[in-house]
Amino acid sequence: MPLVRIDLAQGKTPEHRRALGEVVYDAMRATLNVPPDDRFQVITEHAPGDLVIDPDYLGIRRTPDCVVIQVTLNEGRGVELKRAFYKAVADGLQQRLGMRREDVFISLVEVRKENWSFGNGEAQYAS
Repeated sequence: MPLVRIDLAQGKTPEHRRALGEVVYDAMRATLNVPPDDRFQVITEHAPGDLVIDPDYLGIRRTPDCVVIQVTLNEGRGVELKRAFYKAVADGLQQRLGMRREDVFISLVEVRKENWSFGNGEAQYAS
């Protein structure tokens, strides 16, 4: 049950924002073994100055179009799956939206299964 947060600069069209979410979801399905219909996303635009991203950290040249993608997911996936996910997202955004791969910042946050409630005040995945 990944929860995806996508933060980007203000001014993109609804179609652009929708495509961002679709690319991330498709990459999760293809690389992280996420089941069908397991799609929970929050896509937020930010005014100038409210999204602070270093333009040169680690020698990667970023533009103001850089997006921040944070995925909270169950722990346990290996490094190779994570690398495949990062690549699938960057490649997908470049192909579908013409985004620069350098402008795709991804952070994975792993949690234990008991840290989710899908509703009804229950911990559905708790053992």
